[in-house]
Amino acid sequence: MPGVQSEPTARTVAQIVASVSTLEGGGFPINRPFPTADLELLDPFLLLDEMASVEVAPGDAVGAPAHPHRGFETVTCVLQGEVEHRDSAGNHGIIGPGDVQWMTAGDGIVHSEMRSARVRKDGGVGHGIQLWVNLPSALRRTAPRYQALTADRIPTAYGDGWSAHVIAGSLLGVEGPAETHTPVVVVRVIVEPGVSLSIPTPAGHNAAIYSVRGPCQLGPDAVDLGPTQLGVFTPVDGEVLVATPATAAEPFHGIVLAGKPIGEPIVRHGPFVMNTHDEIVEAIDDFRTGRMGTIAATGSL
Repeated sequence: MPGVQSEPTARTVAQIVASVSTLEGGGFPINRPFPTADLELLDPFLLLDEMASVEVAPGDAVGAPAHPHRGFETVTCVLQGEVEHRDSAGNHGIIGPGDVQWMTAGDGIVHSEMRSARVRKDGGVGHGIQLWVNLPSALRRTAPRYQALTADRIPTAYGDGWSAHVIAGSLLGVEGPAETHTPVVVVRVIVEPGVSLSIPTPAGHNAAIYSVRGPCQLGPDAVDLGPTQLGVFTPVDGEVLVATPATAAEPFHGIVLAGKPIGEPIVRHGPFVMNTHDEIVEAIDDFRTGRMGTIAATGSL
């Protein structure tokens, strides 16, 4: 009937993916829901790592020493501790709890992500999220860029018993500060026990929620999601429902991802993601011959 709008459709859960635990960088533990045998990618997202919450003694902190990237963007969200970034384009920054660094590797860059000098000296707890966002072939060789997004620049939407920190994209009435080459939404949500949250997701976007801490239930069928698990929703237009059981001992802390699929073939090789094998060979050669630049030594691991 004219003037009558249909109710929004709630996306159902297509898959619950358990993380694989492994070591990265200089030997720090991570939980990785993808890429794994159960989920290769969530187009346009290539990788999601939770850098596990670990308390390190003075002198024992490790990070990711100098390494190259080409063909995508890396996003690091610090939940606890401090991360120090350096790259071959001359960028340098230290980010702490609630801060985000968004680096476009593009044509090629060498960078390091280490615990800050203070943490290496004094010790402390480190915890964070790293996300890789794919670039379309037309932008894969774009100029590298670094964005340091401090917590005071990241807007928050509030409701009755929930909050949403919008890092990228537009959601729940606020616009994230990250400038992205690929249409994506990246949001940290906190939902108190007994509270439910309906999150509108952009039309044509893939969508998922990762549990950092606490239990929740997803979708109209109330599918259980536990810590270090990823809930992937059906690729239909509609809302994402997340509810924290009233019996939960703590709020749910999660990462909401939504992104417009690029739909192009990809070839991965370690820190490089391109469209063809020949482009991977070129990336390796460019790194080995120094065409991606270098950075100064960042300390012993």
